[in-house]
This record gives sequence, structure tokens and C-alpha cells, in this order.
Amino acid sequence: MLIGIKDAARLTGILIISFCAVLVCTMFLNYHMDITGIENEIVSEQAMVFYHAQVSTAKVVSAVSGGCLLITSVIMLLFYIKHYIDTHKKELGILKALGYSNRKIAKSFAVFGSSIFLGTLLGFAGAFLIMPSFYMMQNKERILPDISVHFHPMLFVSLVLLPAAIFAALSVWYAFYQLKTPVIRLLKDTLQNGSKMKRHKEEKNKPCPFLDDLKRNTLREKKVLVFFILFASFCFSSMTQMSFSMKDLASVMMGVMILLIGVVLACTTLFLAITTVVNSNTKTIAMMRVFGYSQKECCKAILGGYRKVSYLGFIIGTVYQYALLRIMVDIVFRNMEGVPVYKFDFPAMLVSLAAFLLFYELVMYAYSERIKKISVKEIMLE
Repeated sequence: MLIGIKDAARLTGILIISFCAVLVCTMFLNYHMDITGIENEIVSEQAMVFYHAQVSTAKVVSAVSGGCLLITSVIMLLFYIKHYIDTHKKELGILKALGYSNRKIAKSFAVFGSSIFLGTLLGFAGAFLIMPSFYMMQNKERILPDISVHFHPMLFVSLVLLPAAIFAALSVWYAFYQLKTPVIRLLKDTLQNGSKMKRHKEEKNKPCPFLDDLKRNTLREKKVLVFFILFASFCFSSMTQMSFSMKDLASVMMGVMILLIGVVLACTTLFLAITTVVNSNTKTIAMMRVFGYSQKECCKAILGGYRKVSYLGFIIGTVYQYALLRIMVDIVFRNMEGVPVYKFDFPAMLVSLAAFLLFYELVMYAYSERIKKISVKEIMLE
């Protein structure tokens, strides 16, 4: 096996995202399948209105949260495979020179599906642990008949087995696509295509301060990391603000669950992105320190460009959670009596913003200290 389990174990971010996605989708889809089984037992008009609202909620939450997390998982998987090939291109070039075909090497990347399988399996099992309390919470007013928790094999296949198989196949296909690079280019450690080299040559002729140019290049060359940082701030903003509203719209339990999922997703994605940025720029940082640039200047050039991206993600998350809750209250539950009118919670936004600024700046400070500890001697000896 060319790619081992240890390599797949590094996909912790994908594992956590797949866990959260399947946890949410399993609870709401299983609830949807169980609640449709009691439709014939509903006799009152009010109960029928509540029933349709619950069915619509399950569909909307599963589609929105599951779809968003699915797209993020795919992007993260493709990013990790490309990053793995970029950091091991000399070893892969040697294997190709020894006669290993692209197909044979790519097949080893199927092991990456094991991280998805573990994450989906844990999410599915975790959902069934929470589900009894979740069912009681959804029907706390006893408007509907009692709903029992049932195991649906098709849900297990669709949310656990099928994603693992699809992601394993996707890993093999994308690795095969990336490995089409000629052996000589892998061994020479040059994967830049002609268009990029041409663009860099054109930009050399433009006068630009070095630090500003380095900041722009860091953002441009790592576009996927820009997405991850934007997604991390989006999750923190939307989930924390949404959790404040759950006390009135749903329950404290739902609010705590949303808050935990949001914080976990934000931390995982942000740490993955920033760690990759720092690790891929260690030589650049070392050379900057050799030429007398301070720690503050190094951090500003490597990490400073992502601050505006994180603020943009927070704004998008704020708009998203407001729009989603307005849809749920004004459309899904519009015929239900006793549903409170939802208005934008400005104090909750300020609390979330303060917490986000503290969280983000602490992460940046921690990584600035890490940059400070980068050994110039070790980098030069590589």
C-alpha cells in the first residue's frame, strides 16, 4: 500500500465535518421518516398544520446543512490530495520512474475514504444516542401522537456506506488526474504550469512593495485556504447567532447543539487552513528573518491578508442565519399559533462578533509565536 492509514488519519478535518453533517442529517431525516408513519393517526387540524411544519423543517435543515457540509468536505478532500501530492512529488516521481503506473498509485488514495467512513459512522451512532431526547423536544407540546425511534437501513446505507464509497472513488479519480504530471517535473520539484509562470513574469515588472506583494501572492496561490478561512468565520458567525434564537424558537438543547457544532467546525477548519499556510511558507519566513524582517512583518505578510476574508465570512454568516430563520418562521411555521415573531438579534450579533474577534486574534497570536520559533538553521539544512 503506497498510501497508508497514517496518511488518511491526517484528514481529521474531513472526519469532523462528515461527523457533523451526518449527525444533523440523520436526526432530521430519521425524524422525517418516523413522523410520516403517524400521519394517519392525526385527527385535528392544528396537529396536521404542525405535522406539515415539522416535515418541512426536517427537509430544509437536512438540505441546507447537509449540502453545505458536503460541498466543504469535497473541497477539503481534493485540497488534501493535491497538498499530499505536492509535498511528496519527489517520492511519487521516483515510484513512477520505477515503473508504477498512475492508476496503481492512485488506487492507494482510496484509503482516504476510511476517514469519511469513520466520521459518518460516528455521526450516525451519535445521532441515535441523541434522538430520543430530540424526538421529545420536537413534540414537547404533545400536539402529535407519540413518535418512536426506528432504525432505517436505507438511511444507514445512504449516509454512511454510500458517502465513504463515493469519496474513496473521488480520491482515486482526483489523484489519478493530479499524477498525470511528467516524471521529470515531479523529480525537479516544479509543478507550475506555463500560464502561472508567465503571469509571475509579468507581475515582476510591476513596482510593488515586497511585503504587499508577498501578501497578495500568499492569498492568490492558496485560494482553497481562503475558502476554508471564510467558511470557518461563516460557521462561527451563523451558528453562534442562531443558537441564541433557539431558546425562543425551539429549545435550549437545540441551541447548545448548534453552538457546539458551529464552534467545532470553525476551530477545525481555521486550524487546518492556518497550519497549512504557515507550513507551506516556512522557507519564505526563514529567508525573511535572514534578511532582517521582524516577526511582526513576517506575520503581517503571511497571515495578515486573511483578516479581511474572515470578516467577510462573519458578515455572510450573519446574513445567512437571519435569512434562514426568517424563512423558517415566516414560511414554514406561518400557520402555527404561538410562534414568536423573529427579528434580528443585534445584541447576539455583538456578543458573537466580540467572541469571534477574541477567538481569531488568539489563533493569530498562537501562530505568530509558532513563526517566531521556526529555526532558520533547520530550514537551511533541508
